Amino acid sequence: MSKKFSPLRYPNSRIDTDSDYLEIRVVEYKPPGFDTSGEQALIGNSTDELQENIENPLGFIFLPIPENIQDSNAVSWGDDSINGLAAIGMKGAMAAIKNPNLVKGAVEGAKQVGTGLQSVIQDKGSQDLAASFFASKAVNVLGGNTTLDGVLARSSGQIINPNMELLFNGVTLRSFSFSFDLAPRDERESDTIKRMLRIFKQNMQAKKSSDGGNTSGLFLRSPNVFQLNYKTGRRNHNFLHKFKPMALLNMAVNYTGGGTYATYDDTTPVHMKLDLSFQELNPVYSEDYDSEEGKEGVGF
Repeated sequence: MSKKFSPLRYPNSRIDTDSDYLEIRVVEYKPPGFDTSGEQALIGNSTDELQENIENPLGFIFLPIPENIQDSNAVSWGDDSINGLAAIGMKGAMAAIKNPNLVKGAVEGAKQVGTGLQSVIQDKGSQDLAASFFASKAVNVLGGNTTLDGVLARSSGQIINPNMELLFNGVTLRSFSFSFDLAPRDERESDTIKRMLRIFKQNMQAKKSSDGGNTSGLFLRSPNVFQLNYKTGRRNHNFLHKFKPMALLNMAVNYTGGGTYATYDDTTPVHMKLDLSFQELNPVYSEDYDSEEGKEGVGF
């Protein structure tokens, strides 16, 4: 069980109703899990599983709004192609898959492939295609290096239509990086920064022990995660983007932020720079903008 801690705020100045700042909740991680109780296995997601822990975090860290605030949303698209012969094969495969009887499905699929190929063979252009195919194989056997499209292009000035299309490939996970200047003005702020750095470091690291206290090191438990929010006073910021729960991937502290080594009498560095790099646990989906949180400001 992770340890709770009292809220930490840098700088120690009072947060007023119109003060803008970054709220960071340290959240005990809970795996998304699987639900196998029904006929189908349902895959959970971290954002849903963590809601209770987000509402009851291990603690809060409050930092100034960083410079260079930005969010970047991206999805993955890629080109794909399928020619007429491959389409015939796909049609037969789909017929086989859809038939609940495996044998009958295979027979039906083969029949559809045969019908499609027969219509292709009767076409004069397709006969030339077949001749070019075997010609390319013969050339390669003799030490050449050509393709079917290469032979077709040389002999007839044409290639097989690839039916190129840009298709959706998948979603991506957003990443965020923040930089903070830390210059403690008194002993209290010095202690706050020291505790804050330790909390970031400790909660981003994996744990060797389990809840049962087994310290054999056979397994590693996931690190804790973080929920970030831009705030105005006690309210969510009315314009800036929202975040999903995130893992802290990288943390870097420069203890000579001013370019030279200088400390106070208690050895606290006079100027430090803190860099944090996070990545969200789940992708952003279109439906997220219809949620209560997603309707605020620019959404996610």
